[in-house]
Amino acid sequence: MTAGEQSWDAIVVGGGLGGLTAAAYLAVTGRRVLVLEQHDWAGGNSHVFRRRRAYEFDVGVHYLGDCGPDGIIPAILAGLGARDRVQFRELDRDCFDQIVLPGLTLDVPADWDEYLARLERALPGDVEGLRTFAGVCRAIGEEQRWALLAGASLAEVAAGTRTVQAWCRKRLSDLFDHCGLSTRARTVLAAQSPNYGMAPEVATVTVHAAVTDHYLRGAYFPAGGGQQLAATLVEVLEAHGGELRTKARVTKIDIVNRTVTGVCLADGEVITAPLVISNADYRRTVLELAGAEHFGPRIAKSTREATMGLPFATVYIALDRELARRREANIWWYDDEDIDSLYRGLHAGAQPSDIRFLFLSFASLKDPGSPNLCPPGHANFQLMTMCPPGHQHWGVPRGPADGVRYRREPAYLAEKRRFTDAVVRAGERVLGPFRDHITHLELATPLTQERYTLSTGGTLFGLAHWGTTGARPDTATAVRGLHVVGQSTRYGSGVTGVMAGGVACVAQILGKPLLADVHQGTVLGDPAKLPARAPGWDPLAISRGAARRDARGLPKPRL
Repeated sequence: MTAGEQSWDAIVVGGGLGGLTAAAYLAVTGRRVLVLEQHDWAGGNSHVFRRRRAYEFDVGVHYLGDCGPDGIIPAILAGLGARDRVQFRELDRDCFDQIVLPGLTLDVPADWDEYLARLERALPGDVEGLRTFAGVCRAIGEEQRWALLAGASLAEVAAGTRTVQAWCRKRLSDLFDHCGLSTRARTVLAAQSPNYGMAPEVATVTVHAAVTDHYLRGAYFPAGGGQQLAATLVEVLEAHGGELRTKARVTKIDIVNRTVTGVCLADGEVITAPLVISNADYRRTVLELAGAEHFGPRIAKSTREATMGLPFATVYIALDRELARRREANIWWYDDEDIDSLYRGLHAGAQPSDIRFLFLSFASLKDPGSPNLCPPGHANFQLMTMCPPGHQHWGVPRGPADGVRYRREPAYLAEKRRFTDAVVRAGERVLGPFRDHITHLELATPLTQERYTLSTGGTLFGLAHWGTTGARPDTATAVRGLHVVGQSTRYGSGVTGVMAGGVACVAQILGKPLLADVHQGTVLGDPAKLPARAPGWDPLAISRGAARRDARGLPKPRL
């Protein structure tokens, strides 16, 4: 099939990593696949952006877990014949995360036993509860990973995941209560909960355990940044006969008699296919693109009433000097020891005058060999914090997904200035003074996230609550031929979750245990078809799709 044809075997709506993974796996199994992405290039939260031909910033990839020799992401790439196209740099196994509370600093190692030992030393009054907590979470992590990779029957999975079954409908706060943990211990254990954007009173034990186990198997950073992942998946897609179209916004998924027939684009173009996979925001997929009338009453009600993970605001900073800090570890900083109070304040809706939490990520320390992050002798890092849900805190009634033009609104600009200054002040409390050396300073708000990804409320994380506790959609839907992937499915949020969900979606379509097969060494893609990467190869250009690769407006790398 040539570019521009209007009938395909499959259409993928949205070019995030979940959609690109599904598209690539369909392509290597012989399907003709079209990916439609509304932004200028694909990648979703793995996207990078450039400023002043001097700096490159990662939007959502700050570290990845479980990328060792038997890791899940390397196996997914290997199954496509692309394992060696992305190199994963392991972060310091002795301290990949650092948790900082008043009077307490915990270096988080990539090892369950050492993690527990350090928790016991830091929190001697909670030792018994910590041991119970770690035992439950470690068992859940192992069981969930086994179930994902085993290719087992439902009966075998049920028999092999007894700890998961015991805790999957219980909240993290329930496990804290079960273990009799102090407020301080709860905050230390939940300090990394912004990785999934939910409070202990909202997140299930299984969500927390999966994320924790994921990183304790080893924390990694993709050399060259997150866009490397998206570009590699695009290369696989195109090499096997598929197509990526960017700046192509889908406004409707066409359904007749509860059977999908294709999609309609914003310019009125209609493209047909018997299979559509939506990597768009789940709420928008059900309520807007497809229409709630095509789903059962329970699904429609749960989706209308769903709540989302908390949104983030990120300050991107470059300095004309290197950081005094030499450790590459992320910092999770809290200004007090009551994380439940922090979350309650956010959900109450008050935009804080002072920042109580920061996640600090140091790109120029994690990927020192990258030529595009910053000039020699400079630094590149990010300060991130959670925000209350809703648009009103930013001076606008609705968001950009509804067509609101907000970027020049005086109230929005004033709040951006105030919020940026508050975040920088908090950052200097952690790192010491750096304001006088700033060469680039830029705030991305939840409205920025919504503008680029059309996510409900500008969240990175998808659904927080959907129907009953712990429930999340599977990739199949009640509409024949319509599937969903992305942050809101039961495979979890984060890069590993959405990529694994993309493979699981195709496995359902084909009726094969694809993830188990590729983890055991099956290669479905043809490495010989993949293009050579010439000097100057640019993952952003690749992620635009072949038809727009040389179009105007592409930010150039520094070198």
